[in-house]
Formats: sequence, C-alpha cells, structure tokens
Amino acid sequence: MSHYELDAKNMLCPMPVIKTQDTVKTLSSGDTLTIISTDPGALNDIPAWARINGHEIMDSSEQNGEVLITI
Repeated sequence: MSHYELDAKNMLCPMPVIKTQDTVKTLSSGDTLTIISTDPGALNDIPAWARINGHEIMDSSEQNGEVLITI
C-alpha cells in the first residue's frame, strides 16, 4: 500500500474530478490518494464522484483555503 498526493490547486470544476479519476486509474488496490484543491466545489464534487465509483472517503477537510480529500 502506498500513499499519493494529487495537486489540483488552481484548477476549476470539473478538472479536479477529472484529474482524480485519471490518477485513481493508475493506483493499486489499497493505495490511498489525497487530493489538494483550491476549488471549494471539490469538497462536494470529489466525494460524490468517489461514492458513484465505489471509492471510500477516508478524510475530508478545508484548511487555509485548500480542500483536502483522501480516498
């Protein structure tokens, strides 16, 4: 199991979701990914995408204008 980070800062919808989807395709089962975004919509969009695609949201938060979501 490995942990990865996706820098999706300064990207607007739908790019954080598209980049998340592209990155998840490269991961192995059990790997985790933290997405860092400055798009406030990502706090809703990425968890919705994850649920639809069967991925677990392990953590989500907003800190200093950044959205952090771990799947």
